[in-house]
Amino acid sequence: MSTLTELAAQLGHALQQKSAQVTTAESCTGGGIAEAITRVAGSSAWFEAGFVTYSNRQKSSQLRVPEHLFSEVGAVSREVVEAMTRGAQAASGARYAVAVSGVAGPGGGSPEKPVGTVWLAWACDDERYSRRFQFDGDRQAIREQSVKAALVGLICLAIGENPIEG
Repeated sequence: MSTLTELAAQLGHALQQKSAQVTTAESCTGGGIAEAITRVAGSSAWFEAGFVTYSNRQKSSQLRVPEHLFSEVGAVSREVVEAMTRGAQAASGARYAVAVSGVAGPGGGSPEKPVGTVWLAWACDDERYSRRFQFDGDRQAIREQSVKAALVGLICLAIGENPIEG
């Protein structure tokens, strides 16, 4: 069993203890968080839905991210990932949510948001936590680190810890 699969199984155990479901809202990971979760047999008991919203248009259409945020702060921002969690929770009815948006590379970076910049947000009910990461490596490594961080944060939140500090 891989580390991601082990983390997803831990998440499932924690959520089942609470009879709670999770939803994912993904951009740069392209569904990787949802894929890791659904490797776990029985995940249908605690995984509600996954949204892969790669374009800004789909972030707005599917997750109701306010369009003005893209011009004001950019897609890779605290404000956008937090809005993505709200939209995913509203669309799915899940109590827990995670959202990710980042610059996986190799292109697309800027001095303010270089390749490897990833924003993650976690939510439980109306509580939201978000954190900016700066990951190293190639596109695949950045995406894998993002999935791992997403799962670790969800586990922390599900067991009552702060996902930022956990």
